[in-house]
Amino acid sequence: MKIANHSVVEMHYTLKDAEGTVIDSSSGGQPFKYLQGVGNIIPGLEKEMLDKSAGDKFTAVVPPEDAYGPQNPALIQTLPRAAFGGVDELEVGMAFHAQGAEGQPIEVEIIDIDGDNVTINGNHPLAGVELHFDIEVISVREATQEEIEHGHVH
Repeated sequence: MKIANHSVVEMHYTLKDAEGTVIDSSSGGQPFKYLQGVGNIIPGLEKEMLDKSAGDKFTAVVPPEDAYGPQNPALIQTLPRAAFGGVDELEVGMAFHAQGAEGQPIEVEIIDIDGDNVTINGNHPLAGVELHFDIEVISVREATQEEIEHGHVH
């Protein structure tokens, strides 16, 4: 069976950046399962998965525009240290939950501290990154009606 919309796909993957640094991998663990065609994975990889079959091994390169998007400079801000009231020790790399411009929850990371100025980045950590996938398709099956209605694998 070939992968099509509403297929349940089980795969192993290794995700690397353009320099070859491994970002994530299912190797040595359980295969990753998802429902094709409903946005459970990034659009560029979903497109690359179409028409593949169990046993297929391939590589896919997904540009930022088809993954987590480009870096948005508006999501990088410098705030006064006082904006982090209740947190005694601030360090680069710390993550906080905040509200986006439209009130939606977002995660921000401290990327710089300069005296009383703290710079945060609300972009997804993989925004602006070209993603390189090594994929092995383990199995493909038709989704059940319940999986289709719920939008995920059961």
